[in-house]
Amino acid sequence: MNPLLQARRSYRALAPDPIPHETLVRLVEAAHLAPSCFNNQPWRFVIAEGEALERVKAALSGGNYWAKSAPAILALASHRDLDCKLSDGRDYYLFGCGMATGLLMIQATQIGLIAHPIAGYDPLAVKEVLGIPKEYVLITLIVVGKPGDVSTLSGKHRAIELGPRERKPLSAVLAWNKFTDLSQTEGT
Repeated sequence: MNPLLQARRSYRALAPDPIPHETLVRLVEAAHLAPSCFNNQPWRFVIAEGEALERVKAALSGGNYWAKSAPAILALASHRDLDCKLSDGRDYYLFGCGMATGLLMIQATQIGLIAHPIAGYDPLAVKEVLGIPKEYVLITLIVVGKPGDVSTLSGKHRAIELGPRERKPLSAVLAWNKFTDLSQTEGT
């Protein structure tokens, strides 16, 4: 197994130390190497810093209190018209943007940074702050920073941060020939 895949975790303890622009650009360059349907490259990133960053932080949900110490937050937005639309209703832009996020996270891990995607925020407020058009979907915010002091986290988050990485057993997510084998493991 690739050691970067094993090392990647969604840590929450972040140092407020600034991240150089070149480093943030390198993360987006890694994301930009992701495969996409017909090479459409549907991802659009906006890096929030300064006043915009503070306004984005104000739009975070309470559970993402830890992200308020982050020196950078990247917004990933896209639109279904930027990628393939299949006749059965699958919009590939979400798939491509997910792969781009994964590559960004692996690049961050390689250079000793944390890249933690979150869904807990007010999307309308963030879109307004960053000038993202209303017809675009704000897929995720990616909180980026250097590892920080775990004592800043709640007891629950500190335990997760310091504890073993928990994954479902492979048998809960992998079946051979029939999905029905997996439907019995939901919620485990």
